[in-house]
Order: sequence, then structure tokens, then C-alpha cells
Amino acid sequence: MTVGTVAAIGARTSVSGLALAGVDVLVAEDPDAVRRAWQDLPGTVTLVILTASAAESLGATVTEPDSPRPLTVVMPR
Repeated sequence: MTVGTVAAIGARTSVSGLALAGVDVLVAEDPDAVRRAWQDLPGTVTLVILTASAAESLGATVTEPDSPRPLTVVMPR
């Protein structure tokens, strides 16, 4: 069984602390950076943690249960 990795996308102040838990932190301060980080996710990522702002930048399709992308959760504001 292969174990995937966890990534977090969002503003530095919101996601940097997750690195202490072993999360791959992808700092993205604006919508274009969020979309680039999402598109460049490695295939090993099985869970993505998004800030609320990052989720808004990507749209609702990434958090839908039938999405072909990694399991995605949104941090509360």
C-alpha cells in the first residue's frame, strides 16, 4: 500500500504552521498563485487542505465528492 502526502494551499499566515505536522505547504497569496499551486500538485498528494480564500479561487468543483482530484478540505475562516 502506498501512503500519499498531504498538501496545504493558501496564505502564508494561514498554512505555514501545518509544516510542523509534515504537511507540504504551498504558499499562494493571490488567486493566480492558488490556481498554479493546484495545477502543479504532485501525483503523490492524496489530501489537500485549502484556506477558505484559496477554495474560493478554485471554485466549488474541487471540493465536490465526485471530483477526480485528491480529497480536499477547506479550513474555516
